[in-house]
Amino acid sequence: MRGDPTAGFTNRVSSNQVVLYWHCTRPEPGILRVEGVAHNPWSSQGIRFLEFDLVGVDDRDRQVSATSAALPAALLWTNEVSAFRLDLKTAGTETRFDLYYQYRFNDANGRIFAGPPGAGARRLAQQLRRFLVRDVCSETQHLIR
Repeated sequence: MRGDPTAGFTNRVSSNQVVLYWHCTRPEPGILRVEGVAHNPWSSQGIRFLEFDLVGVDDRDRQVSATSAALPAALLWTNEVSAFRLDLKTAGTETRFDLYYQYRFNDANGRIFAGPPGAGARRLAQQLRRFLVRDVCSETQHLIR
């Protein structure tokens, strides 16, 4: 991939481990596309199983449309970038679109072990982290400045 893979996107949001860049388009009537990249710019540990849920919400805050996607790779290592795309078939009554994203990550500082105490192999448990980007296609929020 040549150049800056985050260039050309209009929106950005970040958690402690991952940064998302995206833009929203309407490639055809009744379809909303959220297309972008996920970037792990600083975490030395891999981001595991990054998944997305895009939901359309009506004026009564009820979900009226939804779609899901996941990164193709199970792990996103330090300085890696991976593309994502969500195509949502809209109901026509949406007043906003919200993006939920989640991944598994183990904070190296706070070790959490899975399995019974005692002798034997121990595994680090991966904590599920879930976030909400409210009004993901807003013309005034989440903009790259």
